[in-house]
Amino acid sequence: MHMPEPDSDVIERRDEICATLRTIIPAECVIDSVESMRAFDSDGLSAYRQLPLAVVLPETVAQIADVMKWCHQNGIKVVPRGAGTSLSGGALPLADAVLLGLGKFNKILDIDFDNRCVVAQPGVTNLAITNAVEDQGFYYAPDPSSQIACSVGGNVAENSGGVHCLKYGLTTNNLLGIEMVTIEGEILRLGGKHLDAGDYDLMGIMTGSEGLLGIVSEVTLRILQKPATRRALLVGFEDTESAGKAVGDVIGAGIIPAGMEMMDGLAINAAEDFANAGYPRSAAALIIVELDGPEVEVDTLIDRVEVIMKNAGASSIKVSQSEEERTLFWAGRKSAFPAVGRISPDYMCMDGTIPRRRLPDMMIRMASLSQKYGLRVANVFHAGDGNLHPLILFDANEPGELERAEDFGGDILRACVEMGGVLTGEHGVGIEKRDLMGIQFTEDDMKQQQRLKCAFDADHLLNPGKVFPHLHRCAELGRLHVHKGKMPHADIPRF
Repeated sequence: MHMPEPDSDVIERRDEICATLRTIIPAECVIDSVESMRAFDSDGLSAYRQLPLAVVLPETVAQIADVMKWCHQNGIKVVPRGAGTSLSGGALPLADAVLLGLGKFNKILDIDFDNRCVVAQPGVTNLAITNAVEDQGFYYAPDPSSQIACSVGGNVAENSGGVHCLKYGLTTNNLLGIEMVTIEGEILRLGGKHLDAGDYDLMGIMTGSEGLLGIVSEVTLRILQKPATRRALLVGFEDTESAGKAVGDVIGAGIIPAGMEMMDGLAINAAEDFANAGYPRSAAALIIVELDGPEVEVDTLIDRVEVIMKNAGASSIKVSQSEEERTLFWAGRKSAFPAVGRISPDYMCMDGTIPRRRLPDMMIRMASLSQKYGLRVANVFHAGDGNLHPLILFDANEPGELERAEDFGGDILRACVEMGGVLTGEHGVGIEKRDLMGIQFTEDDMKQQQRLKCAFDADHLLNPGKVFPHLHRCAELGRLHVHKGKMPHADIPRF
């Protein structure tokens, strides 16, 4: 993995840049000592680390705008950072870029039960939204496993999902409005409490844009009433292929569960050791199916799903009999990632998506790749929507193991595309999948995406080095011949 060569002129001006930043925002909001910046040298993809040029932690939207405007005018790159939980390296700093952290934007600004929405600053954690409204019987549907730590601004940047996105959608399906700051320092509002906004879907463009187009400074999120009844099934299988087929059988029967997750034997036992959730340790695969709605509907669907699972070859079926038991079923799944961290010095969490019907094929492919690279893999899937999260176990202290893990992960993602899927479901491209973009998109596809980037950030100052393996200059994408860095007839206004 290679990042863009840092601009030596910018690095030489570091002291001057930091001094100027302290005149733009309060001095205590600028961090430039090596020791203090260590806390920001990586994100959730911790195999890669890089100290930023400086860290700024603004306290108001106006301060964000002032920093962005000054950086734009002076050609300084900016890397946005939320909670730093990105698993694709989306918040990895650059040596010649200012890291703009949003950790101080941690307040819920408005709870509007009449319009069923919450207005919050981008640094508010995902789980905090539900905690703020649950006493009135409401909740926020997207629930990534990192919801206790990940921020809602970062959820917008990556279009995060979670275990309940099968029925209730990803962030984009639960986002009503945003306030954003452009690289020029302009503050824009897109959407709001109303159901739909007119004109171009700029909010849709911003959702999942990975910090390349602007910085989210406020979000308006849809909240939902809690279902009358929620119950879950814990289903064990003796082989992963049967479990994969069972997932497709449930959806094929016209049943859309609130969530349907799958784990293999290695993940099952790691999670059970960690959470004591009552998982069947002898199972080769485990499916958790949650159904919600009116009690009579849920009871009927539970019976139907039990029949489908038995016909698919389930070796064990357990149905939650209380809210506490349902929560315990999910506790193991929610803690699967940290649980795997107890059985391996390091792991790399992948993120790809395939058609549900190819789950059995992918399980076979995964086992074969594990043998090829000599590395274990613990599989944790959002099986209902085909979103895979294989955890590749390795030891970075062993020479060559990190490189083998990277190659293993690359082959998993290539297999996803080969099977009719895509490179990412919710973690984003970042740096992790950047150099694989060419296996899913043609050169023309990527040029078109970069034209959109140019419309928002013509100088490529926002989060450079991410998503695009080869970044074209905007003038080139506009089909203008550039000679020695200069456009012909530069005096003519261009639109």
